[in-house]
Amino acid sequence: MSDSHLYIGMISGTSVDGIDCALVDFSANHPKLLAAHCEPYPSALRHDILRLCEGENLTLSQYGKAHIEIGRCFARAALELLANTGTSAEQIAAIGSHGQTIWHEPGTPHPFTLQIGDPNTIAQQTGITTVADLRGRDMAAGGQGAPLAPLLHCSIFHSQNVDRTVINIGGISNVTSLPRNKEFLAFDTGPGNVLMDYWINKHHAREFDKNGEWAASGQFNLALLNALLDEPYFREPIPKSTGRELFNGAWLERKISACGASIAPEDVQATLLTFTVTTIVSALDAICTPQEIYVCGGGAHNATLMSELGKVASDISVASTAELGVDPDWVEAMAFAWMAQETLNNRPIDTRAFTGAKSPVILGGIYRSNSA
Repeated sequence: MSDSHLYIGMISGTSVDGIDCALVDFSANHPKLLAAHCEPYPSALRHDILRLCEGENLTLSQYGKAHIEIGRCFARAALELLANTGTSAEQIAAIGSHGQTIWHEPGTPHPFTLQIGDPNTIAQQTGITTVADLRGRDMAAGGQGAPLAPLLHCSIFHSQNVDRTVINIGGISNVTSLPRNKEFLAFDTGPGNVLMDYWINKHHAREFDKNGEWAASGQFNLALLNALLDEPYFREPIPKSTGRELFNGAWLERKISACGASIAPEDVQATLLTFTVTTIVSALDAICTPQEIYVCGGGAHNATLMSELGKVASDISVASTAELGVDPDWVEAMAFAWMAQETLNNRPIDTRAFTGAKSPVILGGIYRSNSA
């Protein structure tokens, strides 16, 4: 057990837009975000990651190269955060590194989830004990391996006075129902930003639709929306989780082609935003009736998306998690710092309500620093 209460959490999500890195203090009952840093991927590496995520045929050499390069990027992110805050490696109990998901395949005879970003490299280059492979043990216990961020949502966002829901809108969206009675529930609802990011990159060479401005310039297409909603994933029972291996550019192009009509690019973007909102709201309708909704992840900065979500959930308060004192950009990174603390202190984590695991398990492997 470490005497330090300082942990670093790191993740690159399904948007593949960079490494979110958070320095968190767990000395009090409520975790405190001390500082944060985002380390962008070099463009060539981001391109390689996206190819891996879409299941393209790559050699083991290409896979291994990406694994090490991502590990080096994660190490740089942690070192930059330390430098920015004047914190030494010796002051950090551990790094919780989610890594970069490149494939996620639950619910099969041989379920697996694959996150890369070599933790040996991270521990060696930072001099900090690193906890990684945080999803695999959950799958071995019969769970989906995702979502895991709701574990922190329960810890810091639950209220004894009001029924809340937290929506994390990254590349993929997930919802966490936090009723007052503590009968928590969470699962992946489907695409968040991943398809909108793909579409604007294809037509305007931009990585994301700032404030949803391009989507706001179009009109949603009902035929395309119905085609997008006609996906077996949305009819699957919970617990469930998904990722780029299903919802990607090729999937979208097939859906557009199936409509058999020409659709203006801005109307496709508008439809994709409506699709994200519709799948989130449908998921909420199926599991809970919250009085308050709080949004984290990149989607919290999409003004059009937040506005549309507010319109659909017109009788519910909708706001960013910033209203609860937690910056929406760093919630997931904080979650993996929290998991590192639990693992380092040998505490099993109960994911049954979120992933369907059969029992609480200790998540992740520990890669000790030379000084540990």
